[in-house]
Amino acid sequence: MTDFPAEISSLGYVVLGVKDFDAWTVFARDILGFQVCEREDDQSLALRMDERLQRVVLEKNDADDLLEAGWEFDTEEQLTRYVEQLRAYGTRVEQASAEECRRRSVETLYCCDDPNGFRHGFYYGPWIALMSDGFRSTVMRGAGFETGVLGLGHIVTRSADAKKTIEFYRSGLGLKISDYIRADVIPGKTFDVTFMHTASGRHHSLATGELPGEKLLGHLMVQVKDMNDVGLAYDRCLAAGLPIVMHLGHHPNDQMFSFYVRSPSGFAIEYGHGGIVIDDATWKVTTYSRLSDWGHQRGEPPRG
Repeated sequence: MTDFPAEISSLGYVVLGVKDFDAWTVFARDILGFQVCEREDDQSLALRMDERLQRVVLEKNDADDLLEAGWEFDTEEQLTRYVEQLRAYGTRVEQASAEECRRRSVETLYCCDDPNGFRHGFYYGPWIALMSDGFRSTVMRGAGFETGVLGLGHIVTRSADAKKTIEFYRSGLGLKISDYIRADVIPGKTFDVTFMHTASGRHHSLATGELPGEKLLGHLMVQVKDMNDVGLAYDRCLAAGLPIVMHLGHHPNDQMFSFYVRSPSGFAIEYGHGGIVIDDATWKVTTYSRLSDWGHQRGEPPRG
């Protein structure tokens, strides 16, 4: 399948299975700048980044890993056509119940399994907070996170079989190749990752490769509108004694200025500014031989 009349708009949400809600509450609110909202049960937390009721969902789970990636569509018609395409590709897609939609704060949701063990959700109609309940961060100084039509940010996942996984993402999900990085990051360890984007044009909403480690999620990236918020978050991490996976630096492919900190679940959070938006009419796929232009010196590795 090469023709995708209905395309994913953006990565709208992620669901993370985590063990320690208390540690995540402090980390998300006081370090990253999210707004933490308690749910009606004691099994989940909602993290806000903007006017949406939630962008990141934390569910009580011993995995400490990615459980679900939620892909947004602009209209119900586009979602319906997309599900038809995905089923024609041979993927088993199921419609979520009203209760599952409520928990994801969306109008309509379909789901399928990823070859590597997490779930993909496809939805339209995200729930928006009341104007009187606007997004509030207790630590950010700038205009907030770069979301909107670009979505939540991006995820980098580990593939058991990169060739098989990339084929599914391209021919099944309809993601477009942005570029590749193939680099020797440390002796004996090759970083070989394929970066893919959606219709929104965020340089990549998903990237994957056969990376070291056992967790499905290598890292989750969130982007801020003000570069100063990157530096301030970095300072907060140092002051709190949090493990820095990679220090401040700059990527050559998406032009992101960022650092990586280890989350309470072991995988990394990339905190960045300045990522580019792709115009498919002029974009040319490139392979890079370095992970970073400068900086990003290695600190403590992610766990798992």
